[in-house]
Amino acid sequence: MFSKAIAHITSILTHHEFIHVGTCDFSGRPNVAPKFFLVIHKKNLVLVDYTIGKTYVNLQKNPSASLGIMDLETLTGYQVNGPASLIERGLRYRTLLAVLEKRKMNFSVRRIAEGVRAEKKHTGLELEFPTRVVFYRIAIKEIVTIGPKGTLNRKHV
Repeated sequence: MFSKAIAHITSILTHHEFIHVGTCDFSGRPNVAPKFFLVIHKKNLVLVDYTIGKTYVNLQKNPSASLGIMDLETLTGYQVNGPASLIERGLRYRTLLAVLEKRKMNFSVRRIAEGVRAEKKHTGLELEFPTRVVFYRIAIKEIVTIGPKGTLNRKHV
């Protein structure tokens, strides 16, 4: 059922830091960009972004979002669709900032350790955000499962 699909997507996302998000402006111009995955709670995904990008502008005018997630183990793709709300201030914003700081630290420590182990000699191992970020809460309304042979299965809330 739908809750089983969300549970499976949650298990996939524990191994992902970034999700590709598709949005569209009202003139029909599409935009797809990777966003930092923060948390999934019940039927909502929370992502982090800059406030200067096209995704931010699009979601202010047209709150529809489509997320692309890939399970490399089974070669199954998932399209998660739903309306997005922007969280830019208030108690929920401050709470999510604290979650972001912890997630950034864990991600950066892991990347630095992997870089040292692999003897990488480049910069960019630490995750950085500007001081002003926005959180997108995507309400999961539909999950499309795309099987390895191209089969489609749509599930609505």
